[in-house]
Amino acid sequence: MIDFRKSTVYQIYPRSFYDTNGDGFGDLKGVTAKLDYIKELGVDYIWMTPFFVSPQYDNGYDVEDYYNIDPRYGTMEDFEELSREAQKRGIKLMLDMVFNHTSSNHEWFQKALAGDERYKNYYIFKKGKEDGSAPTNWESKFGGSAWEYVPEMDEYYLHLFHVKQPDLNWDNPKVRKEVQKVVRFWMSKGVKGFRFDVVNLISKDKFEDDFEGDGRRFYTDGPNIHQYLKELNAESFGQDAEIITVGEMSSTSMENCFEYAGEDSHELSMVFSFHHLKVDFMGNEKWVLVPTDFQKLKDILFSWQIGMAKNHAWNAVFWCNHDQPRPVSRFGEEGKYWKESAKMLATIIHGLLGTPYIYQGEEIGMTNTDFTDISQFRDVESLNHYEILQQKGLSKEDAFRIIQIHSRDNGRTPMQWNGENYGGFTKGMPWIGVNKNYSRINAQSQLHDETSIFNYYKKLVALRKELDIIAYGDIRPLDVRHPSIIAYERIYGEEKMLVVCNFYKTEVVWDSGMDLKGFETLLGNYSEQKIEESKISLKPYEAMMLYRKETMKKSL
Repeated sequence: MIDFRKSTVYQIYPRSFYDTNGDGFGDLKGVTAKLDYIKELGVDYIWMTPFFVSPQYDNGYDVEDYYNIDPRYGTMEDFEELSREAQKRGIKLMLDMVFNHTSSNHEWFQKALAGDERYKNYYIFKKGKEDGSAPTNWESKFGGSAWEYVPEMDEYYLHLFHVKQPDLNWDNPKVRKEVQKVVRFWMSKGVKGFRFDVVNLISKDKFEDDFEGDGRRFYTDGPNIHQYLKELNAESFGQDAEIITVGEMSSTSMENCFEYAGEDSHELSMVFSFHHLKVDFMGNEKWVLVPTDFQKLKDILFSWQIGMAKNHAWNAVFWCNHDQPRPVSRFGEEGKYWKESAKMLATIIHGLLGTPYIYQGEEIGMTNTDFTDISQFRDVESLNHYEILQQKGLSKEDAFRIIQIHSRDNGRTPMQWNGENYGGFTKGMPWIGVNKNYSRINAQSQLHDETSIFNYYKKLVALRKELDIIAYGDIRPLDVRHPSIIAYERIYGEEKMLVVCNFYKTEVVWDSGMDLKGFETLLGNYSEQKIEESKISLKPYEAMMLYRKETMKKSL
């Protein structure tokens, strides 16, 4: 049985991973074709974003049929082959389940629109206000009202996301039974992991106007959320001890996560929280340009590390996913120190307490898009907000710059496999443009380069398996107010590990305040480290893992 505390998960966005039939759209056979690459990296699980039947208004997060594969990705036979081949390599599959909402094309919603009361109660329909306006002033995550009027019913339905993504009514026991049935179906296919999309939004509280925000306080971490997750656990994945689960927790509180991912709470194995990825936002507003608040980043990372550990709950640790910009563009540097900054960021995450997630391309230092026109973007959220920003008075140029920085498409450009046309992703025309730096940044060029970002990630993944201190040790933040250093100590019995990273390109001498005698370098992104007594001299974006024990284990 795999211990998820010692495991690493690799996330695949299938439509952008590898295309085997030349239609410009990644497919399941493409994942199978690259399993040896994933095994080389050393990860334990592959999490794949949805590949179910979908009209693709939100790139598959609008599910039309939970039981069948979208033909664009292949067939059930292709999935079963992928499952078998992954198993041969000791890799388990984690599927992405979208249960807060369905596609408006889903059979259930279509029956609801046709007047079937049973299925109407699968969703959230409400009468408008006396003046005919929407039931509440809640805003959709994608912009505009969260309510859509249906003239034939003289009612509105709730959609926290795209208008074609109506929210399910989890207060209806029949809905919960349907969800449990879906999970059990994929368990029967050998699936050993589930990621639950925005799962902390499934329990809605009061349906009333929000005069303090956009409505999220009425539907985030709702009153019955823990009951519903315990029930889902008991009736599906909790019946198989090998299955791991992770919940995407939108705008959650740490206190709720103690229970979501508590050791004995019987809900989920771990949680994704995103507070540390809002440090270049203005409050909760991401469509702005503000510098990264480094102190806030450290405060959030460490508060969650300490709080979750103290309450025996488990974190997923990560920099990015299919909804986030590329970390080396966001927090590092694309130029002179591209390689060093990518490795530095990896060191921070992989030394933490929690299960690390690597997003496709992160392990080779892929960067944000190089798009120059709005027509090149595909993400519905980005396109909506490009218009919204202009309606607020911004010029096209300023609106576009914000989209360039924050768009989810930054993480969705095709995987760069080699220096061939379209980065080796496809023989056809890709569904979205490939970053033109693929000739310089690609997997093929890094596999046999010992100094590559890929091989650095490979060593980090292996270290977690080799050293118990990384998976199980306590964490102690160090010098948390330092303006450019992020440092922490891991402690496990007689073992100590010190992680020290320079977050910026300016060289700095850091006084650790401790005797560093006896520490040896486990890993670093420069060939030599300069350590004298208590002081460490750090070059631009330098990162190091130092380790001390009476009898040191063999380092990589």
